[in-house]
Amino acid sequence: MTRILTEKTAKILLGCLTAFITSIIVSIHLVVPGAFAAKADDAEFLNERTAMVKNQIAERGISDIRVLEAMRSVPRHKFVPDKYITRAYDDNPLPIGYGQTISQPYIVAYMTEVLNLNKNSTVLEVGTGSGYQAAILSPLVKKVYTIEIIPELANSAAVRLKDLGYNNVDAGIGDGYYGWTKHAAFDAIIVTAAAGHIPPPLLEQLKNNGRMVIPVG
Repeated sequence: MTRILTEKTAKILLGCLTAFITSIIVSIHLVVPGAFAAKADDAEFLNERTAMVKNQIAERGISDIRVLEAMRSVPRHKFVPDKYITRAYDDNPLPIGYGQTISQPYIVAYMTEVLNLNKNSTVLEVGTGSGYQAAILSPLVKKVYTIEIIPELANSAAVRLKDLGYNNVDAGIGDGYYGWTKHAAFDAIIVTAAAGHIPPPLLEQLKNNGRMVIPVG
């Protein structure tokens, strides 16, 4: 039996995103695609990342030690454009260009925890964006496949993930509605953008007892 975790996730996602949507729409046109903080010093942001995990994530109920450690170790500032680097560990999504955003840290942690992953899991992510969610998944599972419909984002994320050493992540270009049949079936599927309904092709690509987290509504 496939277990789909949708309604609660959708409510939380929509609630968290509503407050920021206006400012995001206004500012996305100012982003220079590809101008990401590749040279930023990890140590400079260590305290901010530690505080993010403690104050934004752990204190709000995320308790999976592996998820907390992944959130603590992945340098979110390297997945945001340079102009937003000082806000990389803020408790909100940020524009990454092409009308897309990097998700709020708490939402990333929440969706990851709900997937209930293990070291042998193979995961499909629909909506690569800057690659941050895939980077969080990487140390938790055996293999991550991530697909993005916007070629420019897919290509830059693939380079970024490789440069940062996330070698068990494969990034591809395509319409995530149809999943990634070449690599199916998956133990878990995570969809990072709201959908009007659950795409049937994704259900077909889940293993028995697989888990899908998707915001619907």
